[in-house]
Parts: sequence; structure tokens; C-alpha cells
Amino acid sequence: MASTNDLKNGMVLNLEGQLWQVQEFQHVKPGKGPAFVRTTLKQIPSGKIVDKTFNAGTKVETANVDRRTMTYLYKEGDDFVFMDTDTYDQIPVGPGVVGDASKFLLENSDATVAQHDGKVLYVELPASVELTITYTEPGLQGDRSSGGTKPATVETGATVLVPLFIDNGEKIKVDTRDGKYLSRA
Repeated sequence: MASTNDLKNGMVLNLEGQLWQVQEFQHVKPGKGPAFVRTTLKQIPSGKIVDKTFNAGTKVETANVDRRTMTYLYKEGDDFVFMDTDTYDQIPVGPGVVGDASKFLLENSDATVAQHDGKVLYVELPASVELTITYTEPGLQGDRSSGGTKPATVETGATVLVPLFIDNGEKIKVDTRDGKYLSRA
């Protein structure tokens, strides 16, 4: 159990038998009336996001979530196999749990795997990854004034919009949260 005053981003709460991750929180002390905590919560299995308000000092049940850095090894059927870098245990994770992170997973890359009671809740990649472009159309000479973009396929098979000056074989940095081009690597 924890107080709503102890909430932090990323903390996992057990509310009415469901797991919710705190995305944002704000402690509000209005001029009139009692203080309260406004939160944005994300349901872990489904990804549904809700806003919930708690009275300040209210006790909430926290879930014991084990976050570990694991190495992605390979894909076996539909499952993604991760290895715990401390114990060398291999864990298969379903595609529904990995979600959009699968577009940026490279073999032998690290990811944070969160587990609760032996069940994998979610897989979290670093904020950005470096990927090599396997195919993109050539940029036309003189077509620079608009600062436009073009689609490029990276080594994981994902498509990223890149500036016109990027060519095949170049390494780029991609934001794993929204799939946008950040810079050359």
C-alpha cells in the first residue's frame, strides 16, 4: 500500500483487481477545499488510458512489478524470445505484449521486460534505436526547399519517414515511442 502523495510516473497500481500504470500525476491544492491528486492511468494489458482523481493522502494498492533488462534473441513462431542477462533464463513473449515495439527490435538488443507474478506485462525499448536503411527512393537534386520527407524501410522491416538527403545503407536514429526519424547515427 502507498499513499497518493507517493505516486511516481511508471508506478503500477492494483485498482479493483486490474493493473494500471501511472503515466502522469499532478498534486492540486485549490484555494478552497481539500487537496487532490489528478492522474492519467494506462491499463497494462489493453493500453486503455483513463483520467482518475484521488483525494490527497488516500491509500492505493501498488503492484509488485519486476522490471529487468533483457536481451532480445530471436523470433520463434509468433513469440519473441528474451534472455535475462543475469540468470540466462529465456522467456517467450507473445506479439500482443510486445506490440509496436516489435517494429524496432533487433536481435541482441536490450529491452526492459516487466513481469508481475511470473506473467510478462509489457516490453519497453530504449527511447531511441539506431537502424540501418535497407531501401529508400533516391532524393532528387534541387528538391530541398520544402524540407520534405520520403518513406524508408529499415532493417527490421518498419517504414520510417526520413529527410530527402538520406540514402540506402545509412544508419539513422529512430524514436521508439512514435516511430519518427531523429537524426543520422
